[in-house]
Amino acid sequence: MGTQEKHLEDLLLAEDVKKQNEIVLYNDDVNTFDHVIDTLIYACEHTPEQAEQCSIIVHYKGKCTVKTGSLSDLKPRCGMLLDAGLSAEIV
Repeated sequence: MGTQEKHLEDLLLAEDVKKQNEIVLYNDDVNTFDHVIDTLIYACEHTPEQAEQCSIIVHYKGKCTVKTGSLSDLKPRCGMLLDAGLSAEIV
């Protein structure tokens, strides 16, 4: 393997390591804005402003990434969203 190929391989491996998981929150016709906002503040440690912006994006776009990070950090957070009756998944 030449130097150029080795460098490209290293870059691709670094890209895989850097890739973070995301919690995506989906719109529903059940939960109120206040409930979604309160849950995002609690589960994802959003500021009230962040939580409100995400709830508006979810309402109009159908989904929104609400948290990025390692899988071990996101799993319990996503669990809290689901336990609160929200529709979310880790991608």
